[in-house]
Amino acid sequence: MGEVRSTSEGAGGADGYRLVVAVGNPSYASQLVRTAVDIARANDGEVRIVTVVHKPRESPFSVFSDEAIREEYAGDRREILDRALEVAGDSVPVDGRLVVGTDVGRALRSFVREVDADALLVGWHGRPRRDGIVLGSTIDDVLRRAPCDVLVERIGPTADGVERVLLPVAGGPHLPFAASVADAIAGANDASVRLLTVVGPGATDAERDDSRGVLEEAAGLLTAPSESRLAESASVEDAVLEAADDSDLVVFGATRRGPVRRRLIGSVPQAVGRRSDRSVIVARRRPDRSVLDRVAGRLWDR
Repeated sequence: MGEVRSTSEGAGGADGYRLVVAVGNPSYASQLVRTAVDIARANDGEVRIVTVVHKPRESPFSVFSDEAIREEYAGDRREILDRALEVAGDSVPVDGRLVVGTDVGRALRSFVREVDADALLVGWHGRPRRDGIVLGSTIDDVLRRAPCDVLVERIGPTADGVERVLLPVAGGPHLPFAASVADAIAGANDASVRLLTVVGPGATDAERDDSRGVLEEAAGLLTAPSESRLAESASVEDAVLEAADDSDLVVFGATRRGPVRRRLIGSVPQAVGRRSDRSVIVARRRPDRSVLDRVAGRLWDR
């Protein structure tokens, strides 16, 4: 699948935590790698950096072998990979790989399976997309079908320094993963975490109590200094954007409960990415799938 370059000997153990970070755009590769290193360090794990050389089926490059493409036509990708390895340093074991694929999403999923990764981190441009596409066709595909946890990071110009991480919460199975990501990045940067949940102006006492319970649950998952806020607003999007103004990074986790489910999964992270200059991370825990689903996924990937 391509040559391996390493910044440390004996990178990682077979049973240790392994995070794959996909790099392609030099403008945000460094920040993705720094995020990956922060998370891997907090989990006593390793980082695998991968960059994909796209070989379209209808391109003249399709007649060349993958090895020939890596050796002769992947100069810019090799430079990105080398730079990413330099950024990673030696605080955690790090490997780098160049892969060639006719479909970027499929190539990433194949690499994740090959190295038995626990999580995959990819970058998000934050630009508006056409109807039916949430974050970009490749990223949407990875979010739906990657056989591991997925992190999607939108890079902002303040990403080089983190003093406060905003974690909007609404419960659900992705909360522990999102909280662990926020906690890892805060811990690596001596930063604090602000927990936020939003209720409507007409929320009942029971709904407010439920929201406070979610905040308490999230706070119990953190080791970094934290503060909690229950905000009242007719717009979840506006409330999160206001809180983001006082933060350097916003971490979202998908949720399956509460009336804001769809907005927290889709429009709110997108709105923060479009309307704020803050960095944004969307965390999705690997879904539990039936045997039938797994078989169907393997057939689809062929």
